[in-house]
Amino acid sequence: MTLPPPRGGLPAVRPVDNQWPHPPELPAPVLSDQRWLDAVFLHWRIDVSVAARFMPAGVRPDVFDGSSWVGLIGFRMDQAGLGRGPGIPYVGSFNEVNVRLYSRAPDGTRGVVFLSLDANRLPVVMATRAAGIPYVWSRILRWPAFPVGAGGLPMSSAEAGTTASDGGAFPVGYSVRRFGGTRAGSDFTVVPRLGAAAADPLSVFLTARFGMHGRFFGRTAFIPNTHSPWPLFDAAVHTLADGLVESAGIKAEGPPESVLYSPGVHTRFGRPRLLGSQRPG
Repeated sequence: MTLPPPRGGLPAVRPVDNQWPHPPELPAPVLSDQRWLDAVFLHWRIDVSVAARFMPAGVRPDVFDGSSWVGLIGFRMDQAGLGRGPGIPYVGSFNEVNVRLYSRAPDGTRGVVFLSLDANRLPVVMATRAAGIPYVWSRILRWPAFPVGAGGLPMSSAEAGTTASDGGAFPVGYSVRRFGGTRAGSDFTVVPRLGAAAADPLSVFLTARFGMHGRFFGRTAFIPNTHSPWPLFDAAVHTLADGLVESAGIKAEGPPESVLYSPGVHTRFGRPRLLGSQRPG
């Protein structure tokens, strides 16, 4: 998520989540077109009461196997642009690492609630923070370094053949160091098992998320997106030293219960809508 809601307020409509886990159609207009590459998903089980403290008004924690879940997710934002237009040079491509929870609205719509989003593009951080999205300016490195494909565009690790198959030795991950007075940071890498596709119910629950719930203009709103299902692969933790989850106010115990890798998806974002109001027409 990189773009703030449009100026002039939000339309009062109610989302309907009757297709999940299938990708929903995105009502016009499209606000942003993006690619998310080399995504690493680490997830821990937490108490529902802990997640509930961070939910926007009118939204409750989504639950799987009797628990809520907190995620540490790193990926490469690539060619983010306005509307259906081309990616914005420099600003539209960057590394991001976020900490998120999983939410559900009264009508059943599933989403995510971001506790923090670290990015290494200051203009992106400034624009999104002005809209109430908790971005943080950080230095973020990615391993391995992005190879360059046709036309000078970066490839995902899977496209370049640099991710590991079973028994390989090519970890993929991210390193975060926040600028400013805080010492919060994170280092994590995983070894993908490209021969082990992940389609279990927990993996679907954690990744079939087509929007975010948040507080905008003093109200709870939902920013929708759509994309094809993530191509997911099981992965093994290679290195993990994280301070971002605890910095967000949550204590994750032990190793992550779910570890996933995806080469990426193409996604589009739609217009934000207020929670709890009727969709017109």
